[in-house]
Amino acid sequence: MLSGVRSVNILTKKAGPTLTKFLYLSTKTGTLPNQNSEQPTGDQISHTDLIQRIKIPPIKRTDESMDKMRSRLIYQSRKRGILETDLLLSGFASKYLKTMSLEELREYDELLNELDWDIYYWATKNFKISKIPDKWVDSKILHCLQDFAQNKNKEILKMPDLDKY
Repeated sequence: MLSGVRSVNILTKKAGPTLTKFLYLSTKTGTLPNQNSEQPTGDQISHTDLIQRIKIPPIKRTDESMDKMRSRLIYQSRKRGILETDLLLSGFASKYLKTMSLEELREYDELLNELDWDIYYWATKNFKISKIPDKWVDSKILHCLQDFAQNKNKEILKMPDLDKY
């Protein structure tokens, strides 16, 4: 379980004609909302706090060869969990991963530690939905991913075959 988190709860609320699901973490400092209230209030967990608590720190890898790192990054690019991000990152990885330097591989590895939808919105330059953090503004890898995401040749995106990596 995440540090400081006692339980994870999903609360379904009726909001007009639709049901809305809220994910709440019960912590030492936060409380679950009242079942009758529409929005969290007072000392209840904020959205920012929730995201910070959901994000799991990456595994620190030492003495990983470049070949092993490339193999892992291929897998992580293909198996994100969100189809849009899977397609974008798998195509990008198949095109660029084999020519990246160790420094570029490390930067790409760090980028993959971000949340899927954030990567997608940053790559497609949809900053109204997800503001790009300062640490990624001048990223060579992110700029390359943004250029790839423009799909200038108007190709139909599909998951590349493994022999394309």
